[in-house]
Amino acid sequence: MFPIHSKGIDQEITFRSQPDQRKCRGFNMRVFRWSQAMIFFIEEINRNPTLLPNITLGYQLYDTCGLTALSLRTALSVVSQPMKRSNSGQCFSPSIPIIIGDSGSTLSMAISRLLNLFRIPLVSYFASCSCLSDKHQFPYFFRTIPSDVNQASALARLVKHFGWTWVGTIGADDAYGRTGIDLFTTAVMRLGVCVAYRVIIPKLPTHQQLQDIVRTIRDSTAHVLVVFAIEEDIKPVVDEIVRQNVTGKQWVASEAWVTSTLISKNKENYPSLSGTIGFAIRRAEIPGLKHFLESIQPLAEPYNAFARELWETQFQCSVNTSLPTPSTTDPVLYSHSCTGMERIQDTHSIYNDVSELRVTYNMHKAIYTVAHALHNLLRCQRENGSALTQQCSAIHNLQPWQVVEVLKKVNYTNKFGDLIYFDRNGDPVGSYDIVNWQREADEGPVKYVTVGRFDSSLLTAQQLMLNQDKIIWHGGANQVPVSVCSASCPQGYRKVTREGQPVCCYDCVLCAEGSISNTTDQVECILCPEDFWTNQHRNHCVPKQIEFLSYSEPFGMALAAIAILGAIAAMTVAAIFFRHHDTPLVRANNSELSFLLLMSLTLCFICALTFLGQPSRWACPLRRTAFGLTFALCLSCLLSKTLVVLMAFKATLPGNNTARWFHPPQQRLGVFLCSFLQGGVCVAWLTTAPPYPVKNTWLYRDRIILECHLGSVALFCCVLGYIGCLAVFCFILAFLARKLPDNFNEAKFITFSMLIFCAVWITFIPAYVSSPGKFTVAVEIFAILASSYGVLLCIFAPKCYIIIFLPERNSKKYLMSQK
Repeated sequence: MFPIHSKGIDQEITFRSQPDQRKCRGFNMRVFRWSQAMIFFIEEINRNPTLLPNITLGYQLYDTCGLTALSLRTALSVVSQPMKRSNSGQCFSPSIPIIIGDSGSTLSMAISRLLNLFRIPLVSYFASCSCLSDKHQFPYFFRTIPSDVNQASALARLVKHFGWTWVGTIGADDAYGRTGIDLFTTAVMRLGVCVAYRVIIPKLPTHQQLQDIVRTIRDSTAHVLVVFAIEEDIKPVVDEIVRQNVTGKQWVASEAWVTSTLISKNKENYPSLSGTIGFAIRRAEIPGLKHFLESIQPLAEPYNAFARELWETQFQCSVNTSLPTPSTTDPVLYSHSCTGMERIQDTHSIYNDVSELRVTYNMHKAIYTVAHALHNLLRCQRENGSALTQQCSAIHNLQPWQVVEVLKKVNYTNKFGDLIYFDRNGDPVGSYDIVNWQREADEGPVKYVTVGRFDSSLLTAQQLMLNQDKIIWHGGANQVPVSVCSASCPQGYRKVTREGQPVCCYDCVLCAEGSISNTTDQVECILCPEDFWTNQHRNHCVPKQIEFLSYSEPFGMALAAIAILGAIAAMTVAAIFFRHHDTPLVRANNSELSFLLLMSLTLCFICALTFLGQPSRWACPLRRTAFGLTFALCLSCLLSKTLVVLMAFKATLPGNNTARWFHPPQQRLGVFLCSFLQGGVCVAWLTTAPPYPVKNTWLYRDRIILECHLGSVALFCCVLGYIGCLAVFCFILAFLARKLPDNFNEAKFITFSMLIFCAVWITFIPAYVSSPGKFTVAVEIFAILASSYGVLLCIFAPKCYIIIFLPERNSKKYLMSQK
């Protein structure tokens, strides 16, 4: 069965008279070539002495016009023919044990359902719908073309390979087109590709329907469209595409039309279809076929009405003969007559073009597969002999269901080196060539260049093989066209699907701080580890910047310089006092406590240096304990000096003996006891919960602040509280002694220094709490330095000024003369 005519002629049904026989139109030279190739293969088998020896194969050839009704009518006429008769006149087998056909999936489905009733096998050469693999519905169906399951999977992988994520689909309104689109859509969506539109081509489309289809293609943002249709169905759409001059679309064709000369040989089509790529059936070079095709004669015996129609179509003339034309066609009258001496060899048409024998090769497989099945029956019968004939079917008394059984077991290698067999579904191996439409010159013919291959029998990673450098894309481009709904999201961004749209349509949103995407089209951003942060492009996690108050930065240098300057100043004052220790001014101000106070101030300044640099296991305890001990020593000295001033005044009163408790040994003991108490708290602090370094990652998200944790907050408060008590107590005593009538009275200087000390540390608290990061340490250093400088300048600056610049006042006489 062949659709030698591609379309049916619409007829008006009035329901008042019997309808006429359905007529056909559109003589298809390509399909007629298939039918002639079938005859060539059968004659070739009949000449082969090793294949079916002494057996001659016959055939009956029918034109189904691609119409389901006509195909069913043909099948019914075949199965209802008289049975074969033996020499005795007994009926013993059907006249036709097997049917080759039909080309379309829809036609094959209809025929196969009918033939199921008679258990007659149907072998198709061009029906690829995956639905025909269902052995429950089509138990007697076989085919030599791969199932569309393989093609749909291959097309999906091809689309994914080229990075197309937004494609359109077009299919014919039949089982082949609809099932093919559905299989492709399912396969491609598993790979993350979206379908922009799904268009179905009616079998007899109106002009308005064609315009609507082309408008959908033209207006879509998808630049790639995948088409499942036979050449007769896609041709009207292509004609409308060309008429509207729609370009810029990359066509991906199914095997049914990718090598169709009906479409590709039309030069007007190429600007719109240039660069078409698709999967084609494997081709073969069949020797002798071209000569056989060109040896056809319109009136040769046996008479072939289709040969006559080919002759008239090719040479545009009428053959003068009384022989009938096919009953399904209306004869076409031409203005002149054919002589019958015209030469097909002198013409070039689809009929005698044997450069792309793909469906023809499938026909070769179908005919030879049937022959090998029959040959296996014949060999079985001869090898087993008459005693075992029940094991083998008699080839001259053959039942159709017996042919089915041997077809299932066929396994041979043909002369082209291909292994031919059917799987359990009656399908062959899914093997395709990947072809690309190219032409060398602007007006040259289209060539089907093989740029790859797909073979489903190989491992998954080896099934799709492509030579991408050989592909010429639409418009003659060498770069792979882009077809995406949304551009790929670069690294550092994540995809956010647009509401109500397919997943391939999305917006790219920058990853939030602290998260990255290091691949393109990432759905979610990845959080960086705790010690890492995002770089500027947010595609890598980089170690967070570690921050602490360092000696090497300008601010740290300035604080260190001020601290060192303070220590030098304290030591300079000590040197001045030591140089003038015998002078009345130095001796009158309790030189021993003065030196001890200067030493503690020096330590206070040096203590500030421990707060600079990277916190560590030894630096953190050192800076806290050094701060507590040095300031406790400093304030103990000031408290002792204040008490000495008070007691010295009271000792001048008659009958007061308290001065004996404030001699130098008692002063040293008081300083020691006050410092010892602070030392005890520090020892308890260091032994129970000492300060330790921590990474502060909660203050800033993009950096780590290295700081010292207090360890025990309670003990730290005890240290600060003790220092505060000493300072307040010292300030109160000094304030009470500020107006005592003594020329050597230091109380007013101590009062002022304690006023500065308390003011500094009271303002320190809110500044410390509100300062971020490393500036917390800077505030602490500033408080240490400010309070230390306050004590040093308020107490010792006036005395140094007198000693250096006013030495005449540094005398007992002068001091005694002041009231």
